[in-house]
Amino acid sequence: MTGSDPRTASAAPLTGPAAPCWVTLMTRNLETAERFYTQVLGWSFRPGRLGADYAVAYRGEVPVAGVFAVSSAYQVAVAWTPYFAVEDADVAAARVRERSGTVAVGPLTLGKGRGVLASDRDGASFGLWERTEASTSPPAPADHAHAWLRLRTHNAFDAAIFYGEVLDWASGRPGCCDVAYEGDEVIVRCGGHPLARISSGAVEAAVDPLVRPHWQVQFPVADLAATVSAAERHGGALVEERTGFGGTEVTLRAPDGALFAVTDLRSPA
Repeated sequence: MTGSDPRTASAAPLTGPAAPCWVTLMTRNLETAERFYTQVLGWSFRPGRLGADYAVAYRGEVPVAGVFAVSSAYQVAVAWTPYFAVEDADVAAARVRERSGTVAVGPLTLGKGRGVLASDRDGASFGLWERTEASTSPPAPADHAHAWLRLRTHNAFDAAIFYGEVLDWASGRPGCCDVAYEGDEVIVRCGGHPLARISSGAVEAAVDPLVRPHWQVQFPVADLAATVSAAERHGGALVEERTGFGGTEVTLRAPDGALFAVTDLRSPA
């Protein structure tokens, strides 16, 4: 069994009441997903407030991710999706539409907030989350992230403008995320800590889902080889391995088909 590296520094937490983002998995079988991620990432699971088909993954006492079980009768992709915090879900959803994105679902009242499922101009799916009640969960440690994000898109600069206008990135408002153009990528930082990076080169019509525009959720781990081995022993598969400056990231396919990445990178930047 492996898990997130407690030594990972310089990363924005994706959990807790002040988090800029939350990640959710849509799966076909909740029990199978819980078993797989417990063995591979060391999570524990507790029932959520959204019914028997929803659970919350925890690392220790900190919530890490939400997991929804969705019937195959519904045309919903099995996938990991980031949900970005917004002050007003209606306003943010309208901004998506105004900028040629698509709003598929919502805003809907869900538990302590209102959610929207959308996609950007290139087809990458993401969510919006407006919190309407105070959180009772403890925040993640300030120097540790349970997940990072990477957007593979057609043009990183165009995508940064789209998300910046929808989510108020680089707006100068208190607490907003900053955007920096570094080389051929865009780095998004919240509170001075890297949250996500955006890279160009995706192809909308590609057959390979890794080449099509998509948000990738990355989980930092202490032992990359052990994590990959655990995934393969429990029905997962290695899809892609990328080594670059600072470390290695491996894309895995869970038994339900959902793609996610594990990495020994010290920072998403």
